[in-house]
Amino acid sequence: MPKQSAGILLYRIKNKRPEVFLCHPGGPFYKNKDIGVWTIPKGEFDSDEEPLAAAKREFQEETGQKLNGKFVPLTPVKYKDGKKIVYAWAVEGDIDEGSIKSNSFPLEWPPKSGRYIDVPEVDRGEWFSYEVAQQKILPSLAPLLNDLILHVTQ
Repeated sequence: MPKQSAGILLYRIKNKRPEVFLCHPGGPFYKNKDIGVWTIPKGEFDSDEEPLAAAKREFQEETGQKLNGKFVPLTPVKYKDGKKIVYAWAVEGDIDEGSIKSNSFPLEWPPKSGRYIDVPEVDRGEWFSYEVAQQKILPSLAPLLNDLILHVTQ
């Protein structure tokens, strides 16, 4: 059974064009990576947790921000390897990218060294145009952007 993850695709309309808020993963592995690694704030959830509640919780954990609004379900995406399904909701809103405060987790670094460092799940967040976001986002999550555009242009 694939793992389940839930997240929020926050968007805003600026100069009559949609922009999306994406997060860059924290830690030394992603430090110098940019194209194809950005993600929506998301995380795994157990079967006893309601997916939208998990998505809201994960957004707050990874950004330090609470969201309100009309949450529109997007079509779930399945990673190419089939090991994860991501359930996501779009919501219109605006947050200050400079005020992001992510939770952290222990990471063994260097690998197999027995030493652990605290790593933020997200080291920064940024607003991107749809076109730039298509390049920045993890390829498995790109269909969420297309689904969002269908919703905001109707």
